[in-house]
Amino acid sequence: MFSLKGKTAVITGGGSGIGRAIATLFAKQGAFVNIIEVNIEASSGTLNEINKFDGEAVTYMCDVTSQEEVVDIFNKIGDIDILVNNAGIAHIGKADNTSEEDFTKVFNVNVKGAYNCMYAALPLMKKKGGGVILNMASIAALVGITDRFAYSMSKGAIYAMTLSVARDYMSEGIRCNSISPARVHTPFVDGFISKNYAGQETEVFDKLSKSQPIGRMGKPEEVASLALYLCSDESGFVTGNDYPIDGGFIKLNN
Repeated sequence: MFSLKGKTAVITGGGSGIGRAIATLFAKQGAFVNIIEVNIEASSGTLNEINKFDGEAVTYMCDVTSQEEVVDIFNKIGDIDILVNNAGIAHIGKADNTSEEDFTKVFNVNVKGAYNCMYAALPLMKKKGGGVILNMASIAALVGITDRFAYSMSKGAIYAMTLSVARDYMSEGIRCNSISPARVHTPFVDGFISKNYAGQETEVFDKLSKSQPIGRMGKPEEVASLALYLCSDESGFVTGNDYPIDGGFIKLNN
């Protein structure tokens, strides 16, 4: 079950964290993985992991905010069965202390970046007769999170775009779903805490971990397992849905 043998996958932000876990698992399941990353050193690390078990993968350095770059690379890849829009950035701030520059940056990476990749992938999938798109949303799209105004905006847009794409391309054999993780322990989280809460790392990590009713952060591999299901043939009846993976955060956090 859940074989991706013969499938070509494109994964943005595949250099670390959730993206690396997805790229590695998809390669283990037989997919040819195309890693799209702005940080080529990070993507090389993922490639090395995949090479350890003789998986098939290549990396492309690309700024997903540039539609020209994205379209050029996707056309070079040509044959795309699966697109995982995982690339994204975070931001701390409320509506009245988020600068226009920061708001625009979050929008460009998280929203425009996903749009650019879908814009480039959809014609290729239509030509092939089908495909699967998986977008990385967040619980921030579904519930209010303190000090995450711009980030929540961007993930709400991802949620809405997922529904729109699922509806518009259903008749052409293209499925589109999203995943909404709660906090997942990645190098990004560690760096984020160090940057914004210097000297309080242990305290803040413990607080963020316990904000999930299950008592811990998620693991990238757990998100990757859900992504595998949603991109495999076994989920062929699934489209236009968002899947929280949140340790009980949305329903049990009261």
